[in-house]
Amino acid sequence: MDEKSVLPAEKGLDNPAPTVASDAEWRETETFMTRNGLNLKSFSRRPVGDKHVPLDKSMRTRHLHMIAIGGSIGAGFFVGSGGALSKGGPGFVLIDFALMGVMIFNVVYALGELAVMYPVSGGFYTYSVRFIDPSWGFAMGWNYVFQWAIVLPLELTVAGITVEYWKAGVNVGVWITVFWLFIIGINIFGTLGYAEEEFWSSVLKLSATIIFMFIALVLVLGGGPDNGIYNEYWGARLWYDPGAFKNGFKGFCSVFVTAAFSYSGTELVGLAAAETKNPLKSLPGAIKQVFWRITLFYVLGLFFVGLLVRSDDKRLIGSGYIDVTASPFVIVGQNAGLKGFDSFMNVIILVSVISIGVSGVYGGSRTLVALGEQGYAPKFFTYIDRSGRPLWAVVFILMFGALAYVNLDAQGPIVFDWLLALSGLAALFTWGSICLAHIRFRKAWAFHGHTVDEIPFKAVGGTIGSWIGLGIIFMVLCAQFYTAISPIGVSVGTAEGFFKSYLALPVVILFWVCGYAWKGKAWLRTSQMDVDTGRRELDWDLINAERAEMLTWPAWKRIYHKIF
Repeated sequence: MDEKSVLPAEKGLDNPAPTVASDAEWRETETFMTRNGLNLKSFSRRPVGDKHVPLDKSMRTRHLHMIAIGGSIGAGFFVGSGGALSKGGPGFVLIDFALMGVMIFNVVYALGELAVMYPVSGGFYTYSVRFIDPSWGFAMGWNYVFQWAIVLPLELTVAGITVEYWKAGVNVGVWITVFWLFIIGINIFGTLGYAEEEFWSSVLKLSATIIFMFIALVLVLGGGPDNGIYNEYWGARLWYDPGAFKNGFKGFCSVFVTAAFSYSGTELVGLAAAETKNPLKSLPGAIKQVFWRITLFYVLGLFFVGLLVRSDDKRLIGSGYIDVTASPFVIVGQNAGLKGFDSFMNVIILVSVISIGVSGVYGGSRTLVALGEQGYAPKFFTYIDRSGRPLWAVVFILMFGALAYVNLDAQGPIVFDWLLALSGLAALFTWGSICLAHIRFRKAWAFHGHTVDEIPFKAVGGTIGSWIGLGIIFMVLCAQFYTAISPIGVSVGTAEGFFKSYLALPVVILFWVCGYAWKGKAWLRTSQMDVDTGRRELDWDLINAERAEMLTWPAWKRIYHKIF
């Protein structure tokens, strides 16, 4: 398929950029050491063509698929689910994670449709610029950058404390330094370093989750060792005592927030697609993998957790938001008497949090590059070196890792809580913007005389799916607002607690106002939206031939192909 990807130029979406093919040919003229960022020459600026410097295109389809299915599984799933279980019980955990799964399923399909139509290198926030409001796009871009900038020191801190599970007797600051240097080392290898790290860490995380589910099934059926509590048929007894649901409506709302955090990073597959050789071919397949992650790993995995761990187990509360001993996966191993299983799961947690830290640098830096290209950030962030690394954007995000040392001070956790509050709801605004951009794109597409048949990869739920996703996101924001005002256990919370839960909203509004003051552009009318400039050139003979072949398939095969 002849793919001529038109990417956003420094002054907007209207200027063409070099094709992927020309960039690939240029890359092959460099030495192995330069291509992989292993010599000093690799740090020099990549040759500029047509006013645009493309990012690297070394990511492969296998990388993209693993990023989609396992890339964002981290502390939110392995550790945060314990807090959710203690607040809402196994019933609300299952319901809320399933509802959030429906939301994220529609979000990634909407993103996939937009990304196939309009290849954007470095930041899908530009869909908000193009189809919603340039000022809102500015807010979403910077919101996304700071979301990941704050996640990096959080993950470094969690990684350091995870090691302390084995009572190594080493200051946490040492481990923070070690893992920070490791993440810096991964980024030396640029896109390929991130892709390979995500591939193998995802393989490990998914393998461990599958192993856990097989073990959990045996334990539920009473096949556990005699030195544990699962040595007789266990079944669903914990759904009756202490019960499936806790804390009523507040429990339901509290679990919603944890579930949203656990799915953060799922959208990275759309960002990574811009750095594959043929995103038109690899992205749709990767998008479909998200179904497996939601159904098999999140919903089914946490269903077993709810069967095996009591929601009133005091270990689930932990000693803080970064206490890995509160992981229900670790607790299952301890309760079962499986020697070494708790350590095994802690290794997986360690790999997961480091993986999310690497993803944070990747997601934040690529978005920062796109902001610079659009004129929404300083131009030096558009510097791409000869190995394809957005050098200064990566350095900017990596510098935030130093915030992890704040936790070493006695007052550090208080400061860090406020930093986390800045990014607490960031992912929800990002997902909502993707859904709204998709809805408005479809409206503008029809307004300009186009049909749905001209869209090569369509979201399974169409605009209805995006409306459902947007509705669930609004419901989560309302749930967070309610629990911020009235937390579990008290009728009215404190002002400090409210702002720690909802600080991200005024920050996003501030970015929105700043974007309007800078660019002077507001909500776009349907007639103002350009659906043709920068659209990917497609081989319609091949696409039509594939569609004709699919019409000959039986109904079950067409449904299978559409979802999987």
